Amino acid sequence: MKNSESWEAVIGLETHVQLNTKSKIFTSASTTFGDDPNTHIDPVVCGLPGTLPVLNEKVLEYAVKTSLALNLNVAEHCKFDRKQYFYPDLPKNYQISQFDEPLAENGWLEIEVVEKDKENYFKRIGIERLHMEEDAGKLVHFGSDRLAGSKYSLVDYNRAGIALVEIVSKPDIRTGREASEYASEIRRTVRYLGVSDGNMQEGSLRCDVNISVRKGPNDPFGTKVEIKNMNSFSAIQKACEYEIKRQIQVYENGGTIYQETRLWDESTQVTKSMRLKEGSSDYRYFPDPDLGPIEISKTKKQLWKDQLPELPSMKRKKYINEFGLSPYDSRVISDEIYMANFFESTVKNGADPKLASNWITSEISGYLKSNKLSFNDLKLSPKNLAEMILLISNNTISGKIAKEILPDLILNNMSPSKIVEDRGLGMISDVSSINPLIESLINAYPDEVKAFKNGKTKLLGFFVGQLMKKTRGKVDPKLANKLLAEKLNS
Repeated sequence: MKNSESWEAVIGLETHVQLNTKSKIFTSASTTFGDDPNTHIDPVVCGLPGTLPVLNEKVLEYAVKTSLALNLNVAEHCKFDRKQYFYPDLPKNYQISQFDEPLAENGWLEIEVVEKDKENYFKRIGIERLHMEEDAGKLVHFGSDRLAGSKYSLVDYNRAGIALVEIVSKPDIRTGREASEYASEIRRTVRYLGVSDGNMQEGSLRCDVNISVRKGPNDPFGTKVEIKNMNSFSAIQKACEYEIKRQIQVYENGGTIYQETRLWDESTQVTKSMRLKEGSSDYRYFPDPDLGPIEISKTKKQLWKDQLPELPSMKRKKYINEFGLSPYDSRVISDEIYMANFFESTVKNGADPKLASNWITSEISGYLKSNKLSFNDLKLSPKNLAEMILLISNNTISGKIAKEILPDLILNNMSPSKIVEDRGLGMISDVSSINPLIESLINAYPDEVKAFKNGKTKLLGFFVGQLMKKTRGKVDPKLANKLLAEKLNS
C-alpha cells in the first residue's frame, strides 16, 4: 500500500439505544428481555387493521433527557413519520420513526481518547440529531449466522415496537479508537441517566458505522460505506481499522468504492458486502396519520433538565481536580454510576479519596467480578468502608488484616471495628510486645542472620515476612522493619 499515511478517514456513527421502559413505544406490550419468542406482541405491534398507536409518555421523557445530556437543542414541536420497507422482521411493512422534524438536533459529546504509548487527548464529537422510533423484530437463522447459507429462518416479534432513540453523530471521527470511545461514552451517558442498560450483547445498544476515506482534510468526502453487526466496542474499533485499510487499498489500486452496507465478521476479522445502500427516497417517508405532532413545553423540558444527574465527564474532571485521582483511576471509578456514587459516599464519610479509590477499584471490584456481582448488588455500606480505611490509616489494623475481613464486610455489611475487636485483630504496635518475637526469629534462623551480617541485606524482607506470618499480619509493618533492622545491625 503506497502513501497510505496521506489518507484521512471520515467516520460517523448511528447509535440505536433501546429505552428501558416497561412497555413498548406505542402499546402496553411488555419489553421484558429473554422470554419465549412472540409472547410480547399485540394487534398494535403487528399492525392489524383498526389499531391505533399511542405514544408512551415515558419514552418522550427518556428521549428528551438523553438529548439534553448530549447538549442537543430539543425542538418545541416534532412529529412521527412512516418509513416504508418490506422485511420479515417488520410486521407492518413500515417503521414509525422521525424524518425531517426530529426531536433534537445539533449537539456534541466530549470524549477522552486513550491510545497505547500515546498521550491521551480530548475531542468534541458533533451530534447531528436524535430521534425516536420503534425497533424491529429479530430474525434467527438456522445453519448459519447469516441469511446466506442458512437452512431456514424464524422471526421473533418480541423486540418489535420497543422504544429506540437513534443518535446520529456528525462525521467528526477520524480513527477506530475515537469511534470506540464515542460509543463507550454514549453508553456511559445513557446508563447514568437510567434510560437504558446499554447491554450490547442483548442488543440494547447497537452501532452502525458510516465510513469513507479522502486524500486530505480539505478534500471532499469519499463514497461512504455502512458497517453493521458489531457487538462490542473493540469490534467497532477493529471494523473501522479494517475498512479504512480496505478502502485505501481499493483506491490506490484504481478501484471504486460503492455505497453499500457491509457486515463485520468477527471470526475472520473482515467486513463483507451485504447489499447496496438505500437512499432516504427509497423509504418513501410521510407523516404518520395516526400520530399527531408532539409539543414539548419549556416547563416540562426544564423539569426534566433539573432531574439530570452529574454525568461521567463531569465526574472525571471532579475526581482529578478536587479529589487528586489520576486520569486512569478517575476513568475507572466514573465508568459505572453505582461505583461512582459508592466512591463519593465513602469519601463523604471521611475516607481518603486515593485510598478509597484503591480499595474500590482493586479489592472490592475484584471480589465482585469473581463472584459475578455488580456494585448495585453490594451490601457493604460506604460508611463501613470509610471506617475500615480509617482503621488502616491510624494503624489500628494492617492492610493484610483489612483484606482478611473484607469478604465479611461485603457479604454482611458488618462494622469493621466490631470485627477487629471480637477477633482480636488489632495492630500490635507495642515495642515491648514485638521485641520478644524478633528475638525468637533471630534464634530460629541463625544462618539467615549470618548471611544478613555478611551483606545480604535483602534478607530483612524475609524476617519481616516471617514476623508478619507469626502474628497473622497484626504487627505494624513500618515498626517491624525498623526494629528488625536495628536488631540485625546490632
